[in-house]
Amino acid sequence: MEVVLKTELKGLKLFSRGKVRDTYDLKDRLLMIATDRISAFDVVLPNGIPYKGAVLTQLSLFWFNYTKDIIPNHVITADVSKFPEDVKKFSDMLKGRSMLVKKTKPLSGEFVVRGYLSGSGWKEYREKGTICGIALPKGLRESDKLPEPLFTPSTKAVKGHDLNITQEELAKLIGEDMAERVKEASLSIYNRASENARKRGIIIADTKFEFGMLDGELIVIDEMLTPDSSRFWSGSSYSPGGPQKSFDKQPVRDYLESIKWNKQPPAPVLPPEVVEGTTKRYIDAYEIITGKKFEVV
Repeated sequence: MEVVLKTELKGLKLFSRGKVRDTYDLKDRLLMIATDRISAFDVVLPNGIPYKGAVLTQLSLFWFNYTKDIIPNHVITADVSKFPEDVKKFSDMLKGRSMLVKKTKPLSGEFVVRGYLSGSGWKEYREKGTICGIALPKGLRESDKLPEPLFTPSTKAVKGHDLNITQEELAKLIGEDMAERVKEASLSIYNRASENARKRGIIIADTKFEFGMLDGELIVIDEMLTPDSSRFWSGSSYSPGGPQKSFDKQPVRDYLESIKWNKQPPAPVLPPEVVEGTTKRYIDAYEIITGKKFEVV
């Protein structure tokens, strides 16, 4: 599978181009393609990470199927042979990394569940003893498991960092009833998925979801429980009191920090060993969670 950094599907209308996904408008449906682009510190890097887009797509499909009885999702099919005729001609590039999905009206915000104390949550806890304004017991260490998973929504920034908001602020954005529904769905998905992953050797420290409305029904959209949208830790080496071994783009962040990059575009080119190490982490995460060998479809 060749590295895909950008798609240009002649004859199809581009709907959006995000940091990782290129999405095309098929009128009542969308074609969502996970490229091999990778970003760090909110900047897209010049390198692609081989197989990354396929891992993100295949892992999302696994979780969408695993949680479909909790809440419906936007997937129509990932079988390229069932795509519309004007899309099939791009099948060589689309295989394994694309989904035909329902077009929804996305809800404002991103919907984060935190099961462990890490990242921005750890920073806030050290300063204030809270996460997103929610008071926590004293004496917790970095990477400690929280007394119970916390739902901590945020705004979805077009550029720069998302901003954490309270449940009350979320209710003002999307309505009180919808805010409660989204919270319940997010926690239900996280609890089931984290239990499954833990049995297989991965801790889902935190994750973020996106939701949309279709004909009055709340459904989960975009991606689900991938190394891009979640913090995955090794269960076998888990030891609270500091950072954990993770299955994500940490090697990329570590390298960029080591060369003292100013975190402004243009981003530097990643060396081959960093690219290879990142590919391995993504594939390892897929294989551990699904129990299947990763294969390009």
